[in-house]
Amino acid sequence: MNVREHLDISSYLVVGPENTNGRPVTDIVRAAVRAGFTCVQIRSKVAGARELIDLTSQAADVIAEEGRTGRTALVVDDRLDVVLAARHRGVAVDGVHVGQSDIPVDVCRAELGPDAVVGLSGRTHELLDYIATVDVTGIDYFGVGPLHRTETKPDCGLDVDGTVITRSLEEITRVCAASPIPVVVGGGVHLEDLAGLARTGADGYFLVSAVAGATDPAAAASALVAEWRRSLAAAGRATGTAS
Repeated sequence: MNVREHLDISSYLVVGPENTNGRPVTDIVRAAVRAGFTCVQIRSKVAGARELIDLTSQAADVIAEEGRTGRTALVVDDRLDVVLAARHRGVAVDGVHVGQSDIPVDVCRAELGPDAVVGLSGRTHELLDYIATVDVTGIDYFGVGPLHRTETKPDCGLDVDGTVITRSLEEITRVCAASPIPVVVGGGVHLEDLAGLARTGADGYFLVSAVAGATDPAAAASALVAEWRRSLAAAGRATGTAS
């Protein structure tokens, strides 16, 4: 199955070795995938290339063991080189997520091909105008936020003047209405935020600490997936859960 054709960003885990309270990244990935998370992003600002390649390979193995290859997307943050190296090793990694200052999306698409997943973080400055006017050719989804300030990525939402901009639900609603492609929202997202996010029209939520930092990641992940489904139903929307 081509995961891009059936891409589901409804429950999106971002994780790296610095986020797990000393536990293996694979334990967190397994807990999330087993609970119904539909997308996993490997992200680390401390791990080197070889460690990231190994983490990506291990995450792909977990996804395969859970019978979710081709259904639960696996992407790497920023590091196109890691994705290419992992693919060279035969790892089933689906694509890359990049920010505004990372490798351009057209380069990612050219290197990874038409079946790859390419996500892009929405521009902090003048976000609504950007979302409504940017050429989305080759982009599968926008990552938007932060909903709250977050310690796992202190520069998230950093504006041109150095201030951090958080996004209200009203702003997110306008962004989702304007975006020609799916939108996933993150930045300090926790269980109690999901009902409000479901009403904005967002296609999903992304998070780190609410699962990776939880005392019981499996229970936390299950509660989040269940709450998102409940919240979508309450908002009169489809569940958005991959089959």
